[in-house]
Amino acid sequence: MSNNETRAPTGPWAGSDFQLPPSDGTIALCGACRRTGRCRLGLTTEQLGDDGIVRTSLTCAADNEGGPQVAHGGWTASVFDEVLGHVPLLHGVMAVTGQLQITFIKPVPIDRPLEARAWVERREGSRWYIGGELSLAATGAVLGRAGGVLVERDASHFERHQRWLSQQDSAGGSAGSADGAPK
Repeated sequence: MSNNETRAPTGPWAGSDFQLPPSDGTIALCGACRRTGRCRLGLTTEQLGDDGIVRTSLTCAADNEGGPQVAHGGWTASVFDEVLGHVPLLHGVMAVTGQLQITFIKPVPIDRPLEARAWVERREGSRWYIGGELSLAATGAVLGRAGGVLVERDASHFERHQRWLSQQDSAGGSAGSADGAPK
């Protein structure tokens, strides 16, 4: 397979170590959302099209309001992280966000149907370069754009992180972090 090709999912669900797969066009639920049985970000359906584009239906609920009648920018960033992250996942590959860049074009209204679209721009080794847009579902007016680099991970990724975090907890008494930044 070349670096720009994607593959159809085979075998067990790529995120089965912490995530429920989508069923009947619904959304793959992350660890926190699977406890409630719904996506807390308002994503309701997602579909990987034959064109390679993931189309996601969603609504920003009023409890994510930032300014009057508009979404908090943090909600918008979280949505892009989730939607871009689902592209490799729906291709059967688990990946984690390494980089995320967002351009806010228009304020995102609350309580209105929205559509997010995300696609593979290119692949380089284990890195997936993903692009995406968030728009009004009724008119297609673009509200924001994002680009991200997602890095493939193996099944032991989170286990290694927990070991590292335990080491950090054990080293806890120092004045700064391992990278020199203040605590």
